[in-house]
Amino acid sequence: MTSTYRFEDGFSVHRLGFGAMRLTEWDHVKDGAEAVARRAADLGVTFFDTADAYDLGLNEELLATALHPYDGLFIATKCGHARPSRGEWVPLGRPEYLRQQAELSLRRLRVDRLDLLQLHRLDPQVPLADQIGALARLREEGKIARIGLSEVSVAQLAEARAIAPIASVQNRYNLTDRAADDVLAYCEREGIAFVPWLPIARGEHARAGGVLGKIAAGLGATPAQVSLAWLLRRSPVVVPIPGTSSITHLEENCAAAEIELSDDDFTRLADLA
Repeated sequence: MTSTYRFEDGFSVHRLGFGAMRLTEWDHVKDGAEAVARRAADLGVTFFDTADAYDLGLNEELLATALHPYDGLFIATKCGHARPSRGEWVPLGRPEYLRQQAELSLRRLRVDRLDLLQLHRLDPQVPLADQIGALARLREEGKIARIGLSEVSVAQLAEARAIAPIASVQNRYNLTDRAADDVLAYCEREGIAFVPWLPIARGEHARAGGVLGKIAAGLGATPAQVSLAWLLRRSPVVVPIPGTSSITHLEENCAAAEIELSDDDFTRLADLA
C-alpha cells in the first residue's frame, strides 16, 4: 500500500491527513489546539484541511499560528460556503465572493499562494462555469496552485474539468457510507485525489459485537483505526482527513497507517455496505 499521494504536478503528501475543523468552535480556539496541530506534523501528517467558514476564518488563523511557515506541509482550504450563524451553512458561489474569500485565506494563512483551494459547495444559484471560472482565474494569477471540489457528482466533476484542471474531490465517504462510490471510481480512473470527510464509520458495526468491532479487537486496534486502514487500502487516491482536538485520538488515528488488513478482513468490511 502506497503511503503517499502524488499530485499531477509532483507534490506528494502523506495519505493520512488531518481535518482541522474540530480545533476551533464558534469564535473560540480549543485549549491545546495548537499543540494538536503541531503534534500532527510531528507524526508525519503533511495534508491539513481547513476552510474559510470554519469559525469565520479563525481555524485558518490557528493553523498559521501553529504551523507557519509550513515547511514540507500542504494546507488545503475551502471557500464558497458561508456560515451566517451557528449551525447554518449557505452555499455562496458568486465569483466576487469567491475571490474575496481567497484573498482573506491568503492573508490568514500568511502565504502568497494557496496549495489547494476547494469549492466547499456548489451554489445552485450561480452557473458552475462562473464558479469554476473564478477559481481558474485565481490559479492563472498564481494565487492558488490547485483547484478542488467538495460534495459533487460525477457529472458535476466532469463539467468542472472541462473548464479547469481539478486536483481533488472532497466528498463524505467512509466504510459504511459509500454513496460517493461512483465519484471515487472516477477519481481513481482520472488520477484525482479523493479526500473523504467524516471518514470514520459509526453505528452498530463499530460496536464490540459488530463486524468492524470484532475485526478491530482481533487486530488489537480500535474500530476507528480499522475504518481508516480500510480507506487507505480502498484506493491509492484516497486521502482521509480524520479530525480531532485530542492528542490521544490523533496518535491513534495516525497509527492506522501501520495496520495491515488481511484480504479476508478487507472483504468482510467491504461487505458492510
